[in-house]
Amino acid sequence: MKKIKKILVSQPEPSSEKSPYFDIAKDFGVELVFRPFIKVEGLSPKEFRQQKIGLLDFTAVVFTSRHAIDNYFTLAKEMRITIPEDMKYFCVTETIALYIQKYVQYRKRKVFFGNTGKLDSLIPTMVKHKNEKYLVPLSSVHNGDVKELLDSKKLIHTECVMYRTVSNDFTEEEAAQFDCNMLVFFSPSGIKSFTKNFPSFEQNDVRIATFGPATAKAVTDAGYRLDLEAPTKEHPSMTSALRYYLENNK
Repeated sequence: MKKIKKILVSQPEPSSEKSPYFDIAKDFGVELVFRPFIKVEGLSPKEFRQQKIGLLDFTAVVFTSRHAIDNYFTLAKEMRITIPEDMKYFCVTETIALYIQKYVQYRKRKVFFGNTGKLDSLIPTMVKHKNEKYLVPLSSVHNGDVKELLDSKKLIHTECVMYRTVSNDFTEEEAAQFDCNMLVFFSPSGIKSFTKNFPSFEQNDVRIATFGPATAKAVTDAGYRLDLEAPTKEHPSMTSALRYYLENNK
């Protein structure tokens, strides 16, 4: 197999110069190309109104991602709705909770967060505020898990779609210049988008790395060879798995 020289990471470029990706590039002399295969699009006010949901009918919002925050506040602005100051926000992680500061003044008494990144860790806090009317913004692709969980705790809640994931297509020029010999995927939709953009792709020496079991399954289901899978016990992050792989495949 040829030496790995150029790695395509299907995520936006890290904003911090201290990202471990940049250390990998330097330590192994590889070129990293950051190119997301999918992008998130917010629903227009017209599309959102079809769900017949009034943002002001709720006293609390549950955020499972930054996309949910962006699209909630963007929709409110486009619909000329002023979100009341006493609105409460429940977020699955502290990072997501801190992101709210982009739109509203952060007050500890109205922002709550879990510690695992899953909704389960937020439930005890939500149950303490059981009289709130919860709005849960979600992506167009979601299952009924959230609804089931909140129903089981007898909470007052409504789920709504605020954004969708679409393929971030390559230009003809980008496709023609494609010469990476390793691809890193983070979601099944990223793989779907890749196969759509490169229908005649032959893997040969191109290494494929994935993050998460659903992504790994999507690679093998698409008929590709999977060369590196994360997270593992030894390598909880994609960057540590990648570093280990490059050290052992020089």
